[in-house]
Parts: sequence; C-alpha cells; structure tokens
Amino acid sequence: MEKLLHTPEGVRDIYDNECKKKRKVLSKMHHVLSLYSYNDIETPTFEFFDIFNQDKGSAASNEMYKFFDRDNNTLVLRPDITPSIARCVAKYYDEEDLPIRLCYQGDTFLNTHNHQGKSHQITQLGAELINDDSSAADAEVIATVIDCFLAAGVTEFQIEIGEVEFFKGILEEANLSKETAEEIRQCIHNRNFFALESLVKSLELSDSVRNVLLSFDQLFGGCEMLEHARTLVSNATSLEAINRLEKVYTALSYSGYEQYISFDFSLLSRYEYYTGIMFRGYTYGTGDAVVKGGRYNNLLNQYGKDAPAIGFAFYIEDLMKAITRQKVEVAIDNSDSIILYDIEHQKYAIHFANQLRKSDRKVELIRKSKKKDVNAYAEYGKKNHFSGMFYLTSDKTVDVYDFVAEEIGSALIEDIELC
Repeated sequence: MEKLLHTPEGVRDIYDNECKKKRKVLSKMHHVLSLYSYNDIETPTFEFFDIFNQDKGSAASNEMYKFFDRDNNTLVLRPDITPSIARCVAKYYDEEDLPIRLCYQGDTFLNTHNHQGKSHQITQLGAELINDDSSAADAEVIATVIDCFLAAGVTEFQIEIGEVEFFKGILEEANLSKETAEEIRQCIHNRNFFALESLVKSLELSDSVRNVLLSFDQLFGGCEMLEHARTLVSNATSLEAINRLEKVYTALSYSGYEQYISFDFSLLSRYEYYTGIMFRGYTYGTGDAVVKGGRYNNLLNQYGKDAPAIGFAFYIEDLMKAITRQKVEVAIDNSDSIILYDIEHQKYAIHFANQLRKSDRKVELIRKSKKKDVNAYAEYGKKNHFSGMFYLTSDKTVDVYDFVAEEIGSALIEDIELC
C-alpha cells in the first residue's frame, strides 16, 4: 500500500498553488519567445537511442532511461530536447536555408545518482535558432534569455559567456595528442585547476601556451577580460573568438543588458557539443545554472542537414526554486468562484453557472450536503484560494460571500450575470 502513495526516487507531485505558479511562469516566458517570433514544436517523449547517443552531446548512456519496443529497438525517454529538434529540422526543413526559429516546452528524464539530490524528471523551456551563424544571432539569443529571466520576475542574475574556439585555438597551437587535449579539457571543465597545473607543467609546451593554460582559473570577469585574454594569445582562432565575443557584447549593449553579462573562458561543455559561443545563466537560490545554451554548428549535420544553430534551455524546477527562495511574487489568478446550491435549486444553479462561464468567469458548482453547513463551504473556498462564493437561496437570489473583502451580502442573480 505504501508504494501506491509514494513516487519513485527523483520525481514528485506538483499541485495547487505551486503548479499554478509554475504554469504562470512558463506562460510568461513562452510569451517572450513568441515576441521573438519563435514557433512552437512538440517532439516525442521517447525516441530511438541513436537520437541521443553521446556523439550528439546528450547524456551518458548510463544516465538514460532505456527500454525496448516489440521489435527489440532500444528506445529512450528523452534526456534532452535539442537533438529531437535537430532531427525534425533535418527531416522537415531540409531545403530551408533562411533562419528557422523553434521553441519548446516539455519534460526530460535523467537517471542520475540519487545522492546528487537532482530531479530525474526536469521541465525544460527553450528555443533554437537555425541557419544563422552570425554574432548578431548569438547576441539575440542571449537577449532572449535575459528577457525570459525578467518575465519570470527574476532581476538578479548573471549570464556567463564563454567561447569554445578560444580554447580550441590554444590546443591547435600546442599541437597536443587527442588524449592529452581531452585531459586538459576535462580539468578545465571540472575546474580542477590543481590537476591542470600538474598536467601542464609535465608537458613540453611553449611559454606562451603554458602561460595561457595556467591562466584559465583567472580568465573570467567583465568586458575588460576580453582585452586581457587578447594579450595572452597570438593564434588566429583564439583571436577571432575574442573578436566575436566583443561583437556579441556590443550588440547586447544596444539593449542595455551589459549589467547581466560576464565572460568566463573556462566555460567548456562536458562533451564536444558546442562549437562556438556557450553560456550559462545563474541566480541565487539554486546551486546550478538555471539556463544553459550555446552554438552547436555540427549537430544537425549528424542528422543529414548541414546548418549552423544556436539555442538554450531553461531548467524550470531550478528556476522555480530560485523564485521561491528569492520571494519573487508570482501573481496567480484567484478569481474562481463557488456556486453552492441545494438540490431544489439545481436547475437555476446550472443556468447561473453556465451564464458566468459564457462571460469567461471561472466557476466551481457544488451541491450542498445536508451534513455540512454553509460555513464549511466558505472555509473550503478560502483554503483553496477562491475569490468568493454564491449560495442560491432561491431561483432568483443569492447570498454573496466575498473572501477578499471578507464581506457577506445578498444580490439578484440577474444583476450578477450582467456585471
């Protein structure tokens, strides 16, 4: 019996005001995406395993929920939505070479270790901009993220921006083996700078390369960091990466968003997924980034379409946790009313409820039990955040309970219908 009442590890129920607030925040953020002309797309909750394998930048195989269909195909509950959208674009927009803007909202599933304390079912809201490889597209996507934060009511946040090409240029200059380069990348990604220092000092490198690799623990800050990074490198790839970040920053400054932007060259992905700019959005009240994104120009090619792309995904559970801890007010609609009636007034109660609903008013119709008095229903209404209650005392009159003003009065039904 206990298992019938409890959820598995890593998932939970969301109900009542918490659910209302989550949907309200999602609605506001989705409105921002519509203002940027993103079109909705829905993809299956589960797909073939190959859609999400590690080469596509998704989760590790042992973190996926896998099962088999009747034909013995390996299927996966999606750990990420971007690969699914890449598949759709390759299938349905194969000939399109002008910008494609798609946005989504849905649950993803990760079978992480329980001791990490993370949800296994995560709601994501995100967007993908395809067929635009410009720095202007990079800036606009980040501006969209900022506007989503503000729409959700979060005003204290920071977008940290990195550039994979900056790191790639250093590795090319160092001419390291693939294994050593990956080891260095992992050290930086995990922010294990002690291991990085030990590894770098053991390698035969030029002084300039050694110096910049040992500086990764300090390569973060405001726009002044871009000029500092320029003094540390001389290869064309890294310098071009810095130039691109400067263009992105300039474009964001046109919207007055400089206060939300910082740079971090140690920002590298877990897999070789991002090909240029990447970013993370942080706010207080949660321990991890609440939004992640970047450019992934090679992903669609794995599905048969050669096209650049950039996108992001908000992790809504983390965002809602931050909203709660920051005491951000999320206004939810508590305009619902109760219509309470005795059985002899059922016909008039149904007619009254239908009239209110036709005028777009929310109504819960309740037949009064002889075992409960009116006050019990009034307490029920207050507890469940109703704005008021109408109790039919005849076929033409009602007692009006205003829970907001804490007043009780009487009125004619026809007067209420007209208001």
